Amino acid sequence: MGITQRLLTMIEAPAFGRFITGVIIFNAVLLGMETSPTLMEAAGPLIVTLDSICLAIFVAEIGMKLVATGRKFFTNGWNIFDFIIVGIALVPGGAGLSVLRALRILRVLRVISVAPRLRRVVEGFISALPGMASVFLLMAILFYIGAVISTKLFSGTFPDWFGDLGLSAYTLFQIMTLESWSMGIVRPVMEVYPYAWLFFVPFIMVTTFAVVNLLVGLIVNSMQDAHHAEDEVKTDAYRDEVLIRLEAIEQRLIGQANIKK
Repeated sequence: MGITQRLLTMIEAPAFGRFITGVIIFNAVLLGMETSPTLMEAAGPLIVTLDSICLAIFVAEIGMKLVATGRKFFTNGWNIFDFIIVGIALVPGGAGLSVLRALRILRVLRVISVAPRLRRVVEGFISALPGMASVFLLMAILFYIGAVISTKLFSGTFPDWFGDLGLSAYTLFQIMTLESWSMGIVRPVMEVYPYAWLFFVPFIMVTTFAVVNLLVGLIVNSMQDAHHAEDEVKTDAYRDEVLIRLEAIEQRLIGQANIKK
């Protein structure tokens, strides 16, 4: 067995995946500890050293995958994701690049690439993006209409909330999230405009309960499709394996029959 095959067998082993997951979680704890002045004063050099060791392990893992898979490494989206995350961590923390160094915490996101269930969630979310774009467009249209109406109706009395299209859109977004929408915004408006509820209640019904739930439904449906697709791939692989074994048994039986003749 060549070194490439050995590396491939090693990185595909469940124990290796669990080890990398453990390092990712441990490194996330270290990065959180680095934000504490007290901890850095007490054990700063040790924390920095352990962080460097974790980064070295990530670099070694990427190197092993590159050697084992060659150009195929860059045909896998999750490999590219890991490559970028680790690459950001290697950027020196000089002037102008301190923000990139702060992005080292993105290494925690590598848990997604090593945890199949988390990958399925992300893949479902990504596959839902085209449908979500249509829903977001619908919501943008509704917000634009609502912002124009509310600005024309309430800007004179409540300029801080509905003084222009931007303020009105932000206020309507707050109302959609149901954060202090009644006592904080709608009831004060209704004290001046008693029939304002004829605008706000339908807006909440359409945006909060219809459009937002439509987004949730799209994401859930996409995750179910991703789960079914993965099950189908596993089923096809198992079927192909069974067919290969049956074919081998058949060839063996034919060979034995020929020997007896």
